[in-house]
This record gives sequence, C-alpha cells and structure tokens, in this order.
Amino acid sequence: MERGSGGNDVELLCKTLQFEHKLFYFDLKENPRGRYLKISEKTSATRSTIIVPVGGIVWFVGLFNYYVNTDELDAFSMELKLDTKVFYFDVGENKRGRFLKVSEASVSRNRSTIIVPAGSSGEEGWIAFRNILHEINEEASRLFIVSNQQHMEPAEHLPGLSDDDEIESLGMPKVIRADQKRFFFDLGSNNRGHYLRISEVSGSDRSSIILPLSGLKHFHDTIGHFVEVTKDRTGGKPAVNVRTLEPVQR
Repeated sequence: MERGSGGNDVELLCKTLQFEHKLFYFDLKENPRGRYLKISEKTSATRSTIIVPVGGIVWFVGLFNYYVNTDELDAFSMELKLDTKVFYFDVGENKRGRFLKVSEASVSRNRSTIIVPAGSSGEEGWIAFRNILHEINEEASRLFIVSNQQHMEPAEHLPGLSDDDEIESLGMPKVIRADQKRFFFDLGSNNRGHYLRISEVSGSDRSSIILPLSGLKHFHDTIGHFVEVTKDRTGGKPAVNVRTLEPVQR
C-alpha cells in the first residue's frame, strides 16, 4: 500500500521522536486502499521516508526488540516481506556510533532508507523508536476494533444480544494476524452475562461470532485438538515473514 497521490489520505495518528541530530515523524494514515504508517527521517540536509503496511508494524516492533536485546557481535541482518514490499534491516557503525539502517524496496517506489542511531550509551535510540512503534501498533489495533464495531450487524441479529442489552467492554482487546486476515478478541458483558466476541477482518469484509464464557474452555480444548492434529502439516511453526541474512560485518 502506498501513499495516495490526491487528497484521499486521512491522518489517524501522528507522533514525533527527536534523537541526537535527527527528527523522526510517525504518521498513521488511511486511504481507500487501507491503512499504513509513514515513517520519515529528517535532518538539517535530508528527508527520507518508508511506508509500512499497518499489519507490518508489529513485525517492526519485534525486529527492533531483536536488535535492542541481541549482543552486537551476534546480530544478523534481516529481511522482512510485507505484501509487495521487502524491508532490509542492517546494523552499521560510523564515527557517530552504531546505527540501524532500514531500507524499503518495492516495485512501485524507488528504494528508500532511514537510519536510526543506537545512541551513545547503549541502545536508547532504538528503544525509543521501538516504544513509539509499540504505542502506534496498540492504537492501530484499538482503531480497528472501533471500526469493526461500527460496521457490525445490529445487536438484535447477534446471538445472545438484543436491543436492550447493555454492552460493556471488560478490557483491552487482543488482535492476531494470519495471512491476510486479522482476528479481534474482545471480552464484553451484557444483561445476559459475559461473552467473548471474535471478529474476522479481511479487507473490507467483517464477520463476528459471540461465544458465551461458559463455552470458552470447550472452545479452547477444541482449537487445541486441531492444533495438535494439524501440526505435521504446518511443521509445528507459524508462517514467518522474516528471513535471516548474513551475519553483520564489523
């Protein structure tokens, strides 16, 4: 997904990070093609930008975690595939210190790169960058939940709910991604009791089921059964978008 060339892009969230001699802008936006995060690096002389599909933000958080928590001698370069894009993560070093170079390559844009300094006393620059990505990912998930609820069926069409039900959220929802779909898990309650709403979102299509908490353990056991009987087909591992490249050269 790319930036729209016209005025159809809506800004949902904006954050900034100033570190050393650089200023980073994080703009979560939406256009008719979907949502994306635009990350721009600005110095006194240059400005560069990468565009991250919204489903890839959580992968960025994980990769920044990897570089924060991995000894510099053990760190590998990484390649992350998201939709039609490939992102490359490479650690380097210059007279200012260590840095993480993040490059975006796609068929529709020229290759672009941002440089995130690690910091002079550890990885505080990477930690600050990761923390903002984490905040944006949490907010993006919340926005998806709100959007999903706004497009749901009327309450009277959902099992266990009716017009006079008072719906109360019981905590932060959880979101998982599988292939091109997202699944939202949201605990709630009404005058009939507590329930778990599971919503499936694929593009503009949304559907939901309402699971009474009395059936949650049986649901869990049944899912576990199918995980067990199909693990030979999946190799026991989830599909992964990240590929390790060569060790980082020092």
